[in-house]
Amino acid sequence: MADERTARIIALSGVDPLFARLAGEAEAALSREPAMAAFLYATVLAQDSLEGVIAHRIAQRLAAPDLPATVIQRLCLDQMARDPAFGEALRADLMAVLDRDPACTRLIEPALYFKGFHAIQSYRLAHALWRSGRSDLALWLQSLSSAKFQTDIHPQARIGAGFFLDHATGVVIGATSVVEHDVSMLHGVTLGGSGTAGGARHPKVRHGVLIGAGAKLLGDIEIGERARVAAGSVVLESVPAHKTVAGVPARVIGDVGAAEPALTMDQIIDESHDPGL
Repeated sequence: MADERTARIIALSGVDPLFARLAGEAEAALSREPAMAAFLYATVLAQDSLEGVIAHRIAQRLAAPDLPATVIQRLCLDQMARDPAFGEALRADLMAVLDRDPACTRLIEPALYFKGFHAIQSYRLAHALWRSGRSDLALWLQSLSSAKFQTDIHPQARIGAGFFLDHATGVVIGATSVVEHDVSMLHGVTLGGSGTAGGARHPKVRHGVLIGAGAKLLGDIEIGERARVAAGSVVLESVPAHKTVAGVPARVIGDVGAAEPALTMDQIIDESHDPGL
């Protein structure tokens, strides 16, 4: 059986290198931890694609007595089949964790264990359902995800590919929020609204932004591309591109100091460059 699986992994390498790598990591984990055999086989080794792995894992984690895992898994696979962008985004999200989290050394870690990655994929399923007019089912999945992963991401929000949600606990992203590609966000971040009026009322976070732990971004403001928001800041006004903001309320304290802050994940603020000092 092991020889057959090894041959299958080798064959897959020419079709989908990411799935082949994940399957190889599952085989290695199985050799170290035989007690995990049933879990690793069902979740990875019995699947025929990376999308299948993620659909199975999300379904298992979100399953409820009145919403079986098999139903969630089929919903997820159906939405992935209808919209190739779903699969492309989950692959970019997966690589974002591997590239930006120094604690992550294998694809199997976010794919099977990291709740930030799972919260994002749960959102992507709910968002796909929302866009297709199935708002009640989308909101039900959101409520299950919120309870399971301690994140609250409204299915109407628009989030680009390559989103890295580190630790994830306490993240809130409101309905009219926009998060563009390659954004990194830590735990306790809020993209919140201001007032009760309809229309756009949440932040627009542009490409490549880094948002530190506990930051609160409130209202219909824009966070310019490749900007950096320091941990614990309260941002009430738009932030220029390539700038660092910090404080309560937040103010510009200097340039970002890196071409891609969301990728380097450097959160140390050097106040010697603060023009206000």
